[in-house]
Amino acid sequence: MDAVRDNIISYNEMCRREGISLQQGMNYGLGGSHSVILMSLRPNAPYRDYLEDSGITLVYEGHDIPKSTLFPNPKIVDQPLKYPSGGLTQNGKFHAAAQATKFGQRHPERVRVYEKIRPGIWSYNGVFHLLDSWIEPDDFRTVCKFKLIAVEGEDDFEQPVQLDAQRRRIIPTHVKLEVWKRDGGKCSLCSATDELHFDHILPFAKGGTSLTATNVQLLCARHNLAKKDRIE
Repeated sequence: MDAVRDNIISYNEMCRREGISLQQGMNYGLGGSHSVILMSLRPNAPYRDYLEDSGITLVYEGHDIPKSTLFPNPKIVDQPLKYPSGGLTQNGKFHAAAQATKFGQRHPERVRVYEKIRPGIWSYNGVFHLLDSWIEPDDFRTVCKFKLIAVEGEDDFEQPVQLDAQRRRIIPTHVKLEVWKRDGGKCSLCSATDELHFDHILPFAKGGTSLTATNVQLLCARHNLAKKDRIE
């Protein structure tokens, strides 16, 4: 199923698109074609995700064990790769795929990334390739880290993985928030509030930047598709 990058999407719309109830932030191997992760770079986010290389590389932190009477504070417990039964957790599944890619044993896993930018407001950040993973110490325990690269032209999962896919930059969270506030959560041309997209005023392919709000605007789907790559 095609998905338009940089669009605003609700939680229910995400679930309908993916065909499952997204109850966890890491969802490996959906339908055998791709995986999904939910991320947030907001100051109060529960995990330490961050971007590198001007928005090309996402370093995503693995997830904790569920809170329980046995583990009342998951933030001091090592993030697990396996369940007590020996089966792989979501951390373990992503880690196994990343390591296999790193050592040339499989093609990169294609991962759709959705970002929570405000309560109830998500942005689809497009498809990434999962390339690497590692374990590192945190303040009180060890955590899993995953390296993903934003790529172009990988939205059709019926096609083989493009090993030489062109890399791209995602729009930084602070820019999205500034644009959302400036444009009032509405299309800057018609004030529509549904099917919104973050649009580059000067397209990235023609020298435009993702790094400043002055080159990004909110457009509804109709105006975004009508504009395409025209310079207005």
